[in-house]
Amino acid sequence: MDLTEIVPDSKIATAATELVRDTTSELIYHHSRRVYLFGALQGRARGLAFDPELLYVGAMFHDLGLGEAHRESGRRFEVDGAEEAAAFLRSYGVGEDAVRRVWTAIALHTTPGVPEFMEPEVALVTAGVEYDVLGIGYDDPAVVSPEDRAAVVALHPRPDFKRRILRAFTEGIAPKPETTFGNVKADVLRHFVPGFVPGDFVTTIEGSAWPE
Repeated sequence: MDLTEIVPDSKIATAATELVRDTTSELIYHHSRRVYLFGALQGRARGLAFDPELLYVGAMFHDLGLGEAHRESGRRFEVDGAEEAAAFLRSYGVGEDAVRRVWTAIALHTTPGVPEFMEPEVALVTAGVEYDVLGIGYDDPAVVSPEDRAAVVALHPRPDFKRRILRAFTEGIAPKPETTFGNVKADVLRHFVPGFVPGDFVTTIEGSAWPE
């Protein structure tokens, strides 16, 4: 398969590519493109009717919130990326339903067990992330064929990806550790930030201001 055939070449997609290339690292750029390609390939395999342009913007912006510009926001990096994508799409006059789908796809991409039941663009951003980062479905050729996987990685290599993406996660969220409460990024800080103590749901309930 010629992978370039499944990448949208619209004005919006081209601008999204340029923005991500200009504002993020090569690591995030190549990862984001793989997320789109792995998500789109899975969408095709499942027979899902998805909007390639919206899926592309969701994939390209999904880690934008890790950047330095957002490290003092006090919000989860997923929300920062979702807000960037929403502003970007609105600047091109994209309708609010489409904006909502992209916002949701980015905001929920680290919340397993939910996106798969939502609109295809939402489901497939998470599917692409889970395939590229966690290897979910890696051994199932019905998810992504070995030939397609090799073609994606040839186009967008992933040298030392596991170590480098974990470092990018750590650098992006360590300045706002409180935003990891109740989500998977707490595991990152627990491994890589000495002294980090993750929030505890039970302790929070037991210590709430409600009298008993």
